Amino acid sequence: MDAKKKDGRYGRIVKQLESLLTATENLESRMATIVAVLHHKMDYFFWTGFYCLDGGVLTVRNYQGPVACQVLKKDTGVCWAVINQKETMVVPDVHKFPGHIACDSRSNSEIVVPIKNTSGEIFGVLDVDSKEINSFDEVDAMWLEKIVSLI
Repeated sequence: MDAKKKDGRYGRIVKQLESLLTATENLESRMATIVAVLHHKMDYFFWTGFYCLDGGVLTVRNYQGPVACQVLKKDTGVCWAVINQKETMVVPDVHKFPGHIACDSRSNSEIVVPIKNTSGEIFGVLDVDSKEINSFDEVDAMWLEKIVSLI
């Protein structure tokens, strides 16, 4: 998807989410709604979900797509790299990422965005995979960061 079309679609998604997320302050509910909207509105999203820290263990929460890894090995893979580096990461080709965790071999590119609490501490990540190489870019990063801030 070209950047202009992607930008427009994300803009509409954010407006929709801002409206939908007024019903509750419940974290799980808000995360489930975000995942559902993103997964069904962005045709190149193969797996869309959240992993959250629970006692130092990175565990899957709400997601859509194929079955996920339930727990991600500490300090391994893109999700842990984002937590450790404290910034969004776009991976054009997951097969070239050292220590990549392949929950589904059909995934070829990935974007992971950290989720922070009101104190600025990371408590999880939004993880999105695509079947295509080079699916994600700075447009995805900018909008997905805005979307996770709605949680």
